[in-house]
Amino acid sequence: MAGERTPLLGHGVFSLASDGDDLMTPGTTGSPKAPRRSLNTFFGVIVPTILSMFSIVLFLRTGFVVGHAGLLHGLLMLGVAYFIISLTVLSICAISTNGAVEGGGAYFMISRSLGPEFGGSIGLMFYLAKVCACGVYVLGLVEAILDVFGQDPASSRATGLHVLPQGYWFTVLYASAVLLLCLLVCLVGARIYSQAVFIILLVVAVALLSVLVSPFVVEARAFVITHSAGANNTMVYNASYTGFSTATLKSLLSPGYSLDYSTNRMMSFATVFAVMFTSCTGIMTGANMSGELKNPNVSIPKGTIIAVFCTFTVYIFLFLLVSATCDRTLLIQDYSFFQRINVWPPFVVIGVYCASFSAAMSALIGASRILHALAIDKLFGWPLAPAAITSSSGNPWVSVLYTWGLVQCTVFAAELNVIAGLVTVFYLLAYAAVDMACLALEWASAPNFRPTFQFFSWYTCLLGMLSCLAMMFVINPAYSSASIVMLLLLVLFLHYRSPTSSWGYISQALIFHQVRKYLLMLDVRKDHVKFWRPQVLLMVANPRSSCQIISFVNQMKKGGLYVLGHVQLGDLDLLPSDPVQQQYNFWLSLVDKLGVKAFVDLTLSPSVRQGTQHLLRITGLGGMKPNTLVLGFYDNSFPEDCLLQDPKFCNCDGDNRDKRDDFGVDLPSLQAYFPPVRDTESPRSLSPDEYVGIISDAIKMSKNVCLGRYFHQMPGDSRGSGGEESEKTIDVWPLNLLHPGRSSYADVCSLFLLQMACVLNMATGWRRARMRIFLCVELDRDDQSWVVREECFRELLRKLRIRAEIKIVPWDAVVRLLREGGKEPGMLADESKAAHLPSQDFLFAVNGLLKEHSAQAAVRFLYLPRPPTQSSQWKLFLAQLDALSQGLGPTLLIHGLTPVMCTEL
Repeated sequence: MAGERTPLLGHGVFSLASDGDDLMTPGTTGSPKAPRRSLNTFFGVIVPTILSMFSIVLFLRTGFVVGHAGLLHGLLMLGVAYFIISLTVLSICAISTNGAVEGGGAYFMISRSLGPEFGGSIGLMFYLAKVCACGVYVLGLVEAILDVFGQDPASSRATGLHVLPQGYWFTVLYASAVLLLCLLVCLVGARIYSQAVFIILLVVAVALLSVLVSPFVVEARAFVITHSAGANNTMVYNASYTGFSTATLKSLLSPGYSLDYSTNRMMSFATVFAVMFTSCTGIMTGANMSGELKNPNVSIPKGTIIAVFCTFTVYIFLFLLVSATCDRTLLIQDYSFFQRINVWPPFVVIGVYCASFSAAMSALIGASRILHALAIDKLFGWPLAPAAITSSSGNPWVSVLYTWGLVQCTVFAAELNVIAGLVTVFYLLAYAAVDMACLALEWASAPNFRPTFQFFSWYTCLLGMLSCLAMMFVINPAYSSASIVMLLLLVLFLHYRSPTSSWGYISQALIFHQVRKYLLMLDVRKDHVKFWRPQVLLMVANPRSSCQIISFVNQMKKGGLYVLGHVQLGDLDLLPSDPVQQQYNFWLSLVDKLGVKAFVDLTLSPSVRQGTQHLLRITGLGGMKPNTLVLGFYDNSFPEDCLLQDPKFCNCDGDNRDKRDDFGVDLPSLQAYFPPVRDTESPRSLSPDEYVGIISDAIKMSKNVCLGRYFHQMPGDSRGSGGEESEKTIDVWPLNLLHPGRSSYADVCSLFLLQMACVLNMATGWRRARMRIFLCVELDRDDQSWVVREECFRELLRKLRIRAEIKIVPWDAVVRLLREGGKEPGMLADESKAAHLPSQDFLFAVNGLLKEHSAQAAVRFLYLPRPPTQSSQWKLFLAQLDALSQGLGPTLLIHGLTPVMCTEL
């Protein structure tokens, strides 16, 4: 787990070690020194979590909730809220006990569970939730201050020093002053605050105890409450504290939603629940202290569960107590009614001040630490880079300033109830993310997901996530929709940046899990010709000379499997280790640079032919196995170096020092890895007999074979030779031109040619290209049978839904050359003599015919005959293919064995 605190990978070609030493230097843009872990469960988790969950709601909004919602609806809200957070707590406990938890708290757990894309986007949303929560706590503190010291002319409160002027801008001013005090404490004395948390808890506990005791001591009394309603209007309300009364309890059982005097808005279940739920947004406070906890794996689950249980008990008891002693008017019209009915009102004032200030400080510190962790991980680039700077003591002061500025923006709302809904939505989204992280880990069934906390299941995770999402839209559909859209945009942004990390990707684990299941379901016995698609194994000797054909075949795969195969010559018995394993990184980087959707499969073998057999047998799984082998053509020409010509691989701006991919392979390393192209002094690793043997082996293994020639003449984007797309043509010659009498225009191989041409015609860049099919006919024959064959072929194309232009090519003179050799088409001798039948004159004539009619084609599809059975004739067979396709331009010679055409629906 040593690398868990590392940022995104900054490794070399094969190293996964991060630049951790540089990042840990204080005062730089790295992470601070590792803090000394000194907090136990009570001080590190229970105390801060309880303080955050009490915050302002306990003293300033308990009456608001019970007054508007009534006891029954209030208890329902409380039950729903704690049901949601309890499910989320189970997920937090599971994740936090599944490995070493470093600094960063909830963000660390989410990002390391879901990976950089989801983790970074959710972490930023969680950070914004903390920022808005800090604004809520600051405004709550200002509200409590103005309740005692504000100069409200309509206020009937007799106690307090009413010296502070009130109004919107004054509220913003006071909130800014409080926030500035929080900023100074964070910059100067944050450690003093952390040491004073227990004292704050004692003060809040004494204030809470006075609230709970007061109904048993204070006698019933009546109050007159006044509020300003415009410039010259004042609203007067008669309220009463009745003490324990059955009548009061009955009157508060049912809801009584009315106008909120602070915002003058009509309240509902959703708006009241949004305010009440802010008391439940502190369950991750203990998790956010993960970097300072002695044993976070034990303290986080144990402390969080205890804190949630304690606060839930207190809130239930307080709801019952308030409902039985105060009338609805008092609860609705005075947020700080606890001061009116307390044995000593300063108890409540001090408790409110301490709880609100503590919650605001906790939110500001927690948010700054989340931002600091985001900056260290470098997910969002330069905008957050300064937030990684720390002081000599390890305090992330720049991230504190960032956070302070954003909180300052939220205080312009000036009313707690206005932004409470936004805070609740953000927190619910963060909680849903935690549940989703745990759910994904559970569904992925990763062997290393072994949390010591066992009281959860995927049912609780799913239910918690759905509950959070449902309550988001109940509270505020607009905020919820906007936050989800924002989250999705962040995910897309991070996905576009393609950050690579050592954290692991939950998406990869889920994909693996699902792909394995679907591969098992992909039964080859259920294959049908209607759903056939090419699954290609392209053998590549040297990518330097093969970039164009790699890109071309990528367009011809039609969503099928595409594998780049390469044979490394050698014997594993004579080598200390397998050299192939170290080559995958370069080949995968090549695939990334070319932008093709291909897998890479490499093998070590004493010969290319034997290695190709290995790949044909073992590449793929189940129904995802290659059915087509593609080879470059074997001739005596010397290949060109595409890596020096393709702009993707050239040094366009003269600086390649920092241009490396996400896995550490830069362009110079990629170019230097692959050997130079073959020249006059380079020995060939493949003989002509071995090359034809590979073709013969593939056909014996029931694989279709394609030979690609002259694809180095095709532009780098493999979209045909120059001109507009509509001017390109795809020429198909569906006849065995070497042995015309052995094939017809409707045999399996000819139809396979047509299918491959149609597949290419469907690809991007080729959709508007014209497809031409050439029919070679003898016009001098008396029976005129070619007319009938042409009509039959047109009818076949119509049934096959192939849009193509049929070209009739007279080749009487060419056939005459074949007859002069002593054999009529269709009357050939045994196969052993067949290889000798086509004369050089015939081959040159056929080649001239192809050049005459297909000279301007972007690509040509020719019929590839089956190789002779006797290996002694293989060189002659290869020479015939060379003569046939000499000087044509980009050409595919194809031998198809698979039925691929179907006229049925």
